[in-house]
Amino acid sequence: MAVAHGSRDPRAAATVEALLEEVRRARPGLPVRGAYLDHSAPTLAQALHGHAEAVVLPLLLTAAYHSRVDLPAALNEARARDPLLRVHYGDTLGPHPLLVSVLERRLAEAGVTPGDPGTAVVLVSAGSSDARANAVVADLARTWRPSPGRASGPLSGPTSGPTSGPTSGPTSGPLSGPLSGPLSGRATGPASGGGGWWAVTVAYASAAGPTPAEAVALLRRAGAPRVAVAPYLLAPGYFADKVRRDTLAAGADVVADVLGPAPELAQVVLRRYEAALRAPVDAAAS
Repeated sequence: MAVAHGSRDPRAAATVEALLEEVRRARPGLPVRGAYLDHSAPTLAQALHGHAEAVVLPLLLTAAYHSRVDLPAALNEARARDPLLRVHYGDTLGPHPLLVSVLERRLAEAGVTPGDPGTAVVLVSAGSSDARANAVVADLARTWRPSPGRASGPLSGPTSGPTSGPTSGPTSGPLSGPLSGPLSGRATGPASGGGGWWAVTVAYASAAGPTPAEAVALLRRAGAPRVAVAPYLLAPGYFADKVRRDTLAAGADVVADVLGPAPELAQVVLRRYEAALRAPVDAAAS
């Protein structure tokens, strides 16, 4: 039972279903169902009703309020309806090395060679009021290296699904002035932070700073030859649209697509499933 946040934007639920279809293709015979915490149906209690045992996996990229509070509350509602229900509770999707592979896939689809030393990357998370979740994404930006075999050219194997597609935009040219302010210490110039990238820095679409537009502008002032934006977002919707619009206006050259129904992400789901099966029933959700 894969549980996503849910959105009023129908593209989000369609993307979740496309991802679950990737999981089904990767593991034929495994019953795979979806549920949502808000805005979409079914709820977790509705989806679990009538089942004696289930593995519940958060389709969330970081461990924050939704995984620590909302999802346990939804499980309690399900148990109130089905007191004998046995639940194996899995970890959130991130952090996981394969998520970097998905980010590189989306950048390559947008025409950015992974690890290009002439490209600075802005890694954009939704952002959280939980500083621990933001720190996980910041650590990903600090340690991002091109995946083995991925630095020589665009990735092969396009994926399908209702994602919004890469967008390119004009650049305004480098701005003068050193890198400072909210990004200080996060993107430190050529060949830093990403192993091959000119730089990798983090930005947040909400709840924390810098904003994606601020990150792009500061990289331009630092002299980045090219700026690419990598949304660390599961599905299209309000945040993805705003990130694309604001960063292109701030001077980004390329905005990659959201993670979406990538085969690597399906593998992360399956690995979380296998790990949850080995854990005691209800170990993390009571």
